[in-house]
Amino acid sequence: MKILFVTDNFPPEVNAPASRTYEHCKRWVDQGAEVTLITCAPNFPQGRVYEGYKNKLYQTEMVDGIKVIRVWSYISANEGFLKRVLDYVSFAFMAFWAGLFKKCDLIVITSPQFFTTLTGYFLSLFKRKKWVFELRDLWPESIVTVGAMKKSRAIRMLEKIEHFMYRKADLIIPVTNAFKDTLVKRGIDENKMVVVTNGVNASQFKAKPKPQELVAKYGLDGKFVIGYIGTHGMAHSLDFIMNAIVKLTDPNIHFLFVGSGAEKQKIVNIAQEHTLTNVTFVDPVSKDLVVDYVALTDAALVPLRKSDTFKTVIPSKIFENAAMQKPILLGVEGQAKDIVDTHKAGLCFEPENETSFLEAVQKLSKDKALYKDLQTGCTELATAYDRNNLADTMLIQLKKLI
Repeated sequence: MKILFVTDNFPPEVNAPASRTYEHCKRWVDQGAEVTLITCAPNFPQGRVYEGYKNKLYQTEMVDGIKVIRVWSYISANEGFLKRVLDYVSFAFMAFWAGLFKKCDLIVITSPQFFTTLTGYFLSLFKRKKWVFELRDLWPESIVTVGAMKKSRAIRMLEKIEHFMYRKADLIIPVTNAFKDTLVKRGIDENKMVVVTNGVNASQFKAKPKPQELVAKYGLDGKFVIGYIGTHGMAHSLDFIMNAIVKLTDPNIHFLFVGSGAEKQKIVNIAQEHTLTNVTFVDPVSKDLVVDYVALTDAALVPLRKSDTFKTVIPSKIFENAAMQKPILLGVEGQAKDIVDTHKAGLCFEPENETSFLEAVQKLSKDKALYKDLQTGCTELATAYDRNNLADTMLIQLKKLI
């Protein structure tokens, strides 16, 4: 089976789409599939090409049995709507031409980079192959939710394109049941949708002691460390979190923010304005070091803005931190909350509710018996969402299309 996979993100980038795609494709190769993957030069989220790579017209490499083709694209930091759209459109265009001359049995496209769906659709027409839409985000709805754009003629046009792509895809793989339910309400045939959630590679994310060199480096000895590791984007409500931390008086509770994104400077400014000493900011770290920084923490902060749109989202941070027995401090409603509550793997606070957030922080840091129970729940959650099993489920669905 020859799979042509198109994605805007791939390792050494460390965001959720990159990790899921790599781990799924590697698993499929191990299961006997031949995978050719088209992506761009790694640059997310800073908008700078990673060391050792160049933004060339066309280059290839082998990554754990996956044939990776990197094409040129206009590169922009994860900020500024128009620049990001140009980034996405240029990649979609170049990926189409790269994919046009590659033999395959099936085409798989992953969002949230919406314009890659156009790549999948047109490749399917020219190559006369079926294509699969892996749905990771309800875009453009989500950009309206975070305030990046207001409802407008442009948004309505994008929504029409979005609905057209749903109808034309031969198979849709939503990453949440809520996404599937939303599409069904919009008139999309539920029989061509199969939910394959996010999950975790348990062999990579294992519980381990805190790295003492990092404890010493950041002065965290004796601290209860709540970590946020990932993109500092408009959806994540980190400005609310930072303003709430200002009200926290317990000197033994410390917050660690690792990563970059459109909102990072904003939250750094808030911390500086209030001269906060219980917050540490770290630039993005390599994929190999992520596990060490998760191990450095005692709990994982997973917030999103308060919106009905985000009730459909399941942040991948839940699974990776749970696998390392880091209880989840969750500020997300909907299906994500159901998962954490079902497995008793963390405490949930109402998104953007300061009192609810501070109470959850205090309870998690003070109640040692509760903390141990939540760690047990974390292990159960991670086991239930093993990524190898999820990748196998998706591969079975792909084979049915051939």
